Amino acid sequence: MIVEKTDTGFSAFSEDYPIYTTGRTIPELMNNALEATHLNFEEDNIKIEQENLKFEVDFKQFFQYYKVLNAKFLAAKIGMNPALLSQYVQGHKKPSETQTEKILNGIRQIGQELSEIHLIYRH
Repeated sequence: MIVEKTDTGFSAFSEDYPIYTTGRTIPELMNNALEATHLNFEEDNIKIEQENLKFEVDFKQFFQYYKVLNAKFLAAKIGMNPALLSQYVQGHKKPSETQTEKILNGIRQIGQELSEIHLIYRH
């Protein structure tokens, strides 16, 4: 499903099936997309799981939503020129498949690192 930013949140649509939905947040959009997919395939008795849905979002929209992720930090993390990554983020250039994979691997690595952090609270 192709994800696009709207004034009120996000929309998603399938290029292959008549499936369209919206959501205020990405998680809400994903839930709504699963529900819309279930409705589309209900008559055919086909069960779709969340992991079967693929969401595509361009870099500009991704960085607008996940503002906590700093493009300059990510560029340093993956060994990419920050100006080049900035051009991808702003939508001025489109990354190659290799560059896209490099960026996604960096984002996943940061996500993994964040998920393994245990914060200590002291009185």
